Amino acid sequence: MMLQLPSAPGPIGVFDSGYGGLTILSKIRECLPQYDYIYLGDNARSPYGTRSFEIVYEFTLQAVTKLFELGCHLVILACNTASAKALRSIQMNDLPTLDAQRRVLGVIRPTVECIGNITHSRHIGVLATAGTIKSESYPLEIHKLFPDIQVNGEACPLWVPLVENNEAQGDGADYFVRKYIDELLAKDRQIDTIILGCTHYPLLLPKIRQYLPAHVTPIPQGELVAESLKDYLHRHPEMDAKCTKQGQCTYYTTEAEEKFRESASAFLNEEIRVSRVEL
Repeated sequence: MMLQLPSAPGPIGVFDSGYGGLTILSKIRECLPQYDYIYLGDNARSPYGTRSFEIVYEFTLQAVTKLFELGCHLVILACNTASAKALRSIQMNDLPTLDAQRRVLGVIRPTVECIGNITHSRHIGVLATAGTIKSESYPLEIHKLFPDIQVNGEACPLWVPLVENNEAQGDGADYFVRKYIDELLAKDRQIDTIILGCTHYPLLLPKIRQYLPAHVTPIPQGELVAESLKDYLHRHPEMDAKCTKQGQCTYYTTEAEEKFRESASAFLNEEIRVSRVEL
């Protein structure tokens, strides 16, 4: 069924299952401050990391459709789980029927494209949610571009709860930060680069750096995704023309507004106004 979607230019949509995508949004806004953005967090149903492929796809499609209805022509899935489990299906199966001119982009490909220039040993690690690790999206994408690179992954099921409960800098986080890093490095001692494959993890960066050997580089995604988006808009002037540019950002959540405002303050250094929306 074809939806009646607004055709006028609109903001760039940024979607995440929770708050982690705010780390991506803030880097995108630093890089491209002139554009308008809508951030949508499906906080009522997060986290996505432990859910099945079918449910993540269903929820992500609902969110993308909502952002299209709100006027977005371009949507960034600022969520590794959604990028891993839903992006390709939406691009191939749903965009042709929803609106073939609209675009949905993820965070995995932009992250992977830079890896070849960063690793010297050609051995890299991925720290991510169980869902992202299980999907094997990172090894698959990396091997398409760099067949010679060896990839090992480790799921970090307790890192997102630590961040969302404002414990990222607390003493209790140290045990679990060290535990998952040690488990990953035990799989391959030649790892010299680690992708932080979850948008929450930059808030743990001080502790991650503390427990990483000096020769291992952690790669947060925000700046890579922002630069990739800048390049995409430069290469696609027809899409750039559909993006409004007044430097504004609007926030939506599927949870209570007050709860979103409180938790978002850990990710953003500004007061925000947020509205609740149903998917």
